[in-house]
Amino acid sequence: MAEGSVSLEDVKTSFQKFAVHGDTKATGKEMNGKNFAKLCKDCHITDGKNVTTTDVDIVFSKVKAKSARVITFEQFNQALTELAPKRFKGKNQEESLQQLYGLIVGKDPANVGITKAAKAGAVDRLTDVSKYTGSHKERFDEAGKGKGKAGREDMPDTSGYVAAYKGSGTYDDKVKEA
Repeated sequence: MAEGSVSLEDVKTSFQKFAVHGDTKATGKEMNGKNFAKLCKDCHITDGKNVTTTDVDIVFSKVKAKSARVITFEQFNQALTELAPKRFKGKNQEESLQQLYGLIVGKDPANVGITKAAKAGAVDRLTDVSKYTGSHKERFDEAGKGKGKAGREDMPDTSGYVAAYKGSGTYDDKVKEA
């Protein structure tokens, strides 16, 4: 990689993407420690040998203000300046910093390891209500939506009339006439 081949604007774009990751209220101007650690992990700055997650947390604590919980882009650059010689041993400061920028540019926060709903053929077949039979079929309407308690239990008729009586609900009309 030639010196000066990575622009700070590209690094700032990646910084903003990671800064807003997982935080709906974030503006992209400041990054918290969790997202800084995620950036270092996703961009392979932490290699487990030269730079560990502990190193990343220590550098974050060094560059942030005493009472602050976030770092700005300038402090982010300062943190990378401290991490670069550790990550790329045997190279000068500027060369190692440019290589570190090269790792960051164009990267987005990865969503690896996030739980997704399992879609297996057996699950689809077992949860298809159109194939239900018997008493289970009564628990769902034609659209496949559950009926709730009415579908689970026989609701007793508490109207006071015998079942299947043709004149049910006419008593009040007869009493008013008389």
